[in-house]
Amino acid sequence: MDFLSKYEIAFKGLKEGSHRFDYEIDDRFFENIESSLVNKGKLKAKVDLQKQSNLLIIEMRVKGTVELMCDRCLENYNQSVKSKEKLIVKFGSETETLSDDLIVLPVDEHQINIAQYLYEQIILGLPIKHVHPDDEDGNSTCNPEMLEKLDQYLVHEKETESEPIIDERWNELKKLIDNK
Repeated sequence: MDFLSKYEIAFKGLKEGSHRFDYEIDDRFFENIESSLVNKGKLKAKVDLQKQSNLLIIEMRVKGTVELMCDRCLENYNQSVKSKEKLIVKFGSETETLSDDLIVLPVDEHQINIAQYLYEQIILGLPIKHVHPDDEDGNSTCNPEMLEKLDQYLVHEKETESEPIIDERWNELKKLIDNK
């Protein structure tokens, strides 16, 4: 049995109205997602399905933490995730994705697997830059040894107060603008 099959919602047998599904998302979930950007995590997902005669409205709320590698010091840290998304499912002749939040399933389909939608919601809930959060005093919680090493290799450009350093290549490009 496929592990992600537990994220299937069989909607054909459900009565019209609201239905609640709760899911635990852990390391095994991420192991079963192909090319996952996250390897470890502990999250809870609450899925509210509103079944109507001609469509489904699926509201997914995810809350918890995932383990990420810090972009600055390369050590792992826990990043909190909290997001809420809505997916509308219409019925038609074949499966197609009309937009990020609107899909079409065949009329004879009887279930939907929401694992991929939950995964995408988690990934989209992450910040673009993955760095350790600062402590209460505003100081970085990154590995101090790594920060010291980075500072050694950081190039500091020196500018005089009267004249900033200007890259000569920009002057050549400015000549092109003047010649129009």
